[in-house]
Amino acid sequence: MANTVDLNSDLGEGFGAWKMGDDAALMDIVSSANIACGFHAGDQNIMARTMEIAVRKGTGIGAHPGFPDLAGFGRRRMNFSAEELSNMIGYQLGAAQAMARLAGGSVRHLKLHGALGNIASEDISVARACFQAALTVQPDIILMAIASTAMEQAAKELDCTWVGEIYADREYEEDGTLVDRKKPGAVIEDADYAAERILKMLKEQAVIAKSGKRLPCRVDTVCLHGDTSGALAMGSKIRSNLIDAGVSIRMFGA
Repeated sequence: MANTVDLNSDLGEGFGAWKMGDDAALMDIVSSANIACGFHAGDQNIMARTMEIAVRKGTGIGAHPGFPDLAGFGRRRMNFSAEELSNMIGYQLGAAQAMARLAGGSVRHLKLHGALGNIASEDISVARACFQAALTVQPDIILMAIASTAMEQAAKELDCTWVGEIYADREYEEDGTLVDRKKPGAVIEDADYAAERILKMLKEQAVIAKSGKRLPCRVDTVCLHGDTSGALAMGSKIRSNLIDAGVSIRMFGA
């Protein structure tokens, strides 16, 4: 089993006066923050505040681009050309870079959000368009790829720096993609179950599907959704369970 792992969370996902999750508290648990760039959630003020907290706490800053879908929180599937995807990623990454610099930090990584990420995990052409755009804007950026999917394959083909991601609070299909949120049990809310499951996947270096099927993969980072019910309790349980098992929590690439 790996003796270090990164914990990441999707943060800065409020909008205007509307707040989503407790970003400051979650950044005491995770080592990397994926910060919304204004398309599916977030705005310039929320980005600034979230970036400032990340810099103060020493949390790795990541751009978290998604579809232009504030009403649907970026979780509705949309169709775009490769050129449109490229422009969408470049625009949002540029915003994240600027806001990080204003806060005294810098963007280290990129993680695709919601439906955009789900499609990229199934369709290598979408993953490639998004990842190539990010690399063009920032050649040294670390790409976060859902382990054992088309997203990972695209990152490998682009011969770039990437990390394999697994999810603490989501169940998996047998092909390594996430179970659709519309299906019963797709989102895991039991902190004890989530903590034991993550430890098992880390030990085996494999995604464990809902059916029990194993998909061998590289596990570099574990995602905890900030908008999941009981996210703080679950994050604390996962962190303490890993530390008790001798696993250190550390930002990837540090």
